[in-house]
Amino acid sequence: MFRRPTVVIALLLVGCLLTSTACHTPAADNTPGSFDYYLLTLSWAPEFCATHAGTAPSSECDPQRHFGFVVHGLWPENDNGSHPQDCAPAQPVAQPAVQHLLAIMPARGLIQHEWATHGTCSGLAAQDYFAAIEKAFRQLQIPPEYRAPGQAIQASPAEIEQKFAAANHAPVGDFRVSCSGSELVAVEVCLTKDLQYRQCGSRLRDCRAPQVTVQPTP
Repeated sequence: MFRRPTVVIALLLVGCLLTSTACHTPAADNTPGSFDYYLLTLSWAPEFCATHAGTAPSSECDPQRHFGFVVHGLWPENDNGSHPQDCAPAQPVAQPAVQHLLAIMPARGLIQHEWATHGTCSGLAAQDYFAAIEKAFRQLQIPPEYRAPGQAIQASPAEIEQKFAAANHAPVGDFRVSCSGSELVAVEVCLTKDLQYRQCGSRLRDCRAPQVTVQPTP
């Protein structure tokens, strides 16, 4: 389960091919610790499992686990829209740490990928980076109706963002919905380096669908 482009991103890329000046994103500084804020990305497991049937990690899509929102990653981001990646050599994450993280990041390959691609840009040691992920996730309040819905929910991206903002007593601009067509893919939470809520960068992608479907948990 790795970072997937949304329909919005695909359309933007087409626009960039048609014009020589549109959509230019500055190159990121890949110096570890050199970024503006974190993006905590919570993937909606039912959508991922429905679109990756037969290829998705069994632990995430195990119908006995009833996963809803799971951590996809904690990504260093910049206000100008750039995001550093692969900032330093990465040693494999120790297996005891991987085993502990499976409760909120239920894919071993994802855990290793996130450390190598994004964690090395945080300026933190692996243990501290994953401790930050767990702290950020545990402090987040998921609105009750989105914890384990028994049937599909139809809502606008703005409604979902407002629900998350209200549940966390934070401004609505600190949350972004990501979608693929009309399907909810993820909710993204913008955080300072010390994991406080903050305004998302103006160049962060968003979902333009008027309504999205939140697939029910298994």
